[in-house]
Amino acid sequence: MLKTYISYFLFIVMVIGFMPRVNVRLVSWEDIVDWAWGLADKIRSSGYKPDVVVALARGGYVPARLICDFLDIENLLSIQSQHWTEAAKAEEKAIIKFPYKIDLSGMKVLLVDDIVDTGDTLSLAKRFVEENWGPAEARTAALQWISPVARFKPDYYYIEVKEWIWFQYPWTRLEDTYQFIKRMMLDTYKETGKKEWTYQEIVDEFKEWYGIDVGERYYRDALRILEEKGLIKHNESTRKYVLNA
Repeated sequence: MLKTYISYFLFIVMVIGFMPRVNVRLVSWEDIVDWAWGLADKIRSSGYKPDVVVALARGGYVPARLICDFLDIENLLSIQSQHWTEAAKAEEKAIIKFPYKIDLSGMKVLLVDDIVDTGDTLSLAKRFVEENWGPAEARTAALQWISPVARFKPDYYYIEVKEWIWFQYPWTRLEDTYQFIKRMMLDTYKETGKKEWTYQEIVDEFKEWYGIDVGERYYRDALRILEEKGLIKHNESTRKYVLNA
């Protein structure tokens, strides 16, 4: 799998002639199903039979539901343990949002997330569940584990990632796109003073910064969101997007 990632970015360099500022890989829905299936096989082979799956909101929702399907588990709960507040930017400390208590006495729990990067959110969620929900046992699982940077290793993972990459999952594509554009425009303003952008400049620079192309639907909607948030405004006469800095 790592060779695939390396080949992908070498291809980008050959075709486009640059390395992106942020190492990003687009993940497809088909990828997610395949990875979740492989993860479920590992869990099944270990002999662990969870009574309850706990999805880590928000990234763990889809993988957790697929794990329920592939392992024939009916009970699905969720908890929000948060670390990343912007795409490829982290807060200093993971927190549990909206903590609540339930009784899982005698039950085996499997906490599921999409990826373990620092590992702080998954380890915090595991401790919270063990201390407040009282399960007989709690184990952790993730589709991917970034081993060089993670401070926590899940009990189960499907892919070990050996270099840091921002995996752009299909359920965060729009959110990541507008945050990536925001970061690009603000950093460019700090570096060069540039405040006005044509749509095509934004698209071209996005591809150069991140090495991916998310498509017009996402670019247009991301710009709409940034306008709604007051970060940019669209000048109808010049047909340019102006950074409110």
